Amino acid sequence: MTIKKAIFPVGGLGTRFLPATKAMPKEMLPVVDKPLIQYAVEEAAAAGVEQFIFVTGRNKTAIEDHFDHSTELESVLVEKNKTQALEVVSRMLQEPGAVSYVRQQEPAGLGHAVWCARHLIGNEPVAVLLADDLILGAPALAEMTAHYKSGNMVALMEVPASDTGAYGIITPGKKDGQVTEISAIVEKPSPETAPSTKAVVGRYILEAGVFDVLSKGQRGAGGEIQLTDALAARIGHVPFHGFDFSGERFDCGSKIGFLKANIAFGLVRDELRGDLAEWLPTRL
Repeated sequence: MTIKKAIFPVGGLGTRFLPATKAMPKEMLPVVDKPLIQYAVEEAAAAGVEQFIFVTGRNKTAIEDHFDHSTELESVLVEKNKTQALEVVSRMLQEPGAVSYVRQQEPAGLGHAVWCARHLIGNEPVAVLLADDLILGAPALAEMTAHYKSGNMVALMEVPASDTGAYGIITPGKKDGQVTEISAIVEKPSPETAPSTKAVVGRYILEAGVFDVLSKGQRGAGGEIQLTDALAARIGHVPFHGFDFSGERFDCGSKIGFLKANIAFGLVRDELRGDLAEWLPTRL
């Protein structure tokens, strides 16, 4: 099924990357030569998404500027006949009216950020992509939409048992290839109480009923409105599945994950691979 709309929650403060994120949104941190948010937008576009909804916070205007025309820059590139650079800049632009921005007025959790976009969604399924979760390889959302039929779907990956307290963790049911039925889900359980080591990664396909649950404003782990809790409340009402995506996920919300992503993405670039592979062993 083709999903036409996608939500990008980008209102976080990015405190783990201070001072770099004091004046720049964390989603604008570059991996090689593209900001994290651009990778997420390109992944959504590759899955057939046509409407891109950014849920922003204060000091996030750099994201809006990034996906808009820069008349001065484009004029200079034309004047200097830098056609390749002009093409790179032009590829970032979407159709007029395809990009929308909604302000999340308080940092009340992922569920709250998603709920803030409710008026732009209507009664159709919508994708949610977290730019912090950068995936190398096959576009995860395109894989998910190819297997999505109805209800809710989340991307899944195996994590060490010691790390379950950092993720939403599922109780898995029947498995069919890359698709797993989910009978329960819990946010950030301790290793002792976690029902499995199958963790949710920042790719979701949500049906409209999730927004009805989020509208109640119930607080969960960390005193925040958790998307995980809304998904759990819909179990039994609509189908709920997890998808084991093919690519490799990097947690770019952490410094080590961000550094690993830059190296991994650099190594798959033809113009960088040789020099980078030659240099890396000299630093070990």
